Amino acid sequence: MTWIVFDYGNVLSLSQPEPEVEAMARTAGADLETFRAGYWKHRLDYDRASLTDGDYWSAVLGRPTDPTEIDRLTALDVASWSHPDEGTVAILRELLAAGGGVALLSNAPVATADGLDRLPWIAAIPHRVYSGRIGLVKPDREIYDHLAAELGAHPADILFIDDRPENVEGARLAGMTGVLFTTAAALRHALAL
Repeated sequence: MTWIVFDYGNVLSLSQPEPEVEAMARTAGADLETFRAGYWKHRLDYDRASLTDGDYWSAVLGRPTDPTEIDRLTALDVASWSHPDEGTVAILRELLAAGGGVALLSNAPVATADGLDRLPWIAAIPHRVYSGRIGLVKPDREIYDHLAAELGAHPADILFIDDRPENVEGARLAGMTGVLFTTAAALRHALAL
């Protein structure tokens, strides 16, 4: 069986809307550019579960955070990643309806993974692997090996779609076919749908 594995952010979902990023910064009382820099500087450690929610937001803001603030920022963060790319989601639905092997592999902290699992277009994917739940991140080889083992598939039988070249290359180095996502229309063409 050939497996088609999707990344989540900027593939199945749209990029975070700027007003929602601004709302997070405002909620934290932070300058937008400082907030954005901290958000991405510490994100991979958060995705890997090396940081708790509280540790992450404290690192982003450069100050202690309290449980109420942590919960609010986490909820806003999850919501900001919850906007589907309707074109890609249509492809996902077609693949699921056809009964093919479909899975998700995403760098996402546990709180985000929990939120994404409640989205109907994600809940429909039978196999979902999130970095925060296993302590591994893309593009490290181990996460691709974990994915193949979880699917019970040979890496050569997995086609992995991601918007980041380094993650696509990581999949290729693990023996998978990597497809760099640009648009839903280009993906549809690449998959010959």
